[in-house]
Amino acid sequence: MTEFPKIWFLRHGQTHWNVEKRIQGQLCSGLTEQGLADARAQAGLMGPVLAQGPLCYASPLERAQKTAKIALGGAEFITDIRLAEAHAGKWQGRLHADVRRDHPELDRPEVSALDIFLAAPGGEGYERLTARINGFLHSLTGPSVIVSHGLLGQVLRGIIRGLDLAQMGHLSNDQGCVYVLENGTERVLKPSFTESCE
Repeated sequence: MTEFPKIWFLRHGQTHWNVEKRIQGQLCSGLTEQGLADARAQAGLMGPVLAQGPLCYASPLERAQKTAKIALGGAEFITDIRLAEAHAGKWQGRLHADVRRDHPELDRPEVSALDIFLAAPGGEGYERLTARINGFLHSLTGPSVIVSHGLLGQVLRGIIRGLDLAQMGHLSNDQGCVYVLENGTERVLKPSFTESCE
């Protein structure tokens, strides 16, 4: 298993489409009030991390950019297109429930949101997604903070931990917390005032 530098991974705060259970992919949906609170909660965790001087990176998509500005407390970050969410092709903007209704083969408990994204017609697919994530990870030169997206995060975290696709799709996918990845392991930093991250 490849060893990567230490990474602090932050998923963007809750969006309106998260609440609606709508497939976002690379389309835009603004942060809710809870989403802004998620980013502020992350900011409360990031002070000691940022004091260590890691390089910071963020997805170019609006929800991640806004989260990064809040969660990183104004610290500079590099925008990298390779950190954009997985592209879900023709299913972007559709409700998860509608996709599952129209595709009964996907309406099973073991089918994860990641599986649905990767099955989308005209979507990015697993090979291309993992290729760009691997390209990003192999470009890192030292400890790094990443502000990005849930499904990309599941794959990125899974690559670091040596997991297969099925395992990746069932990783936690929380907002308002920080995933710490080091030496092939993961732990979660969470605010003391909330139980939203498990």
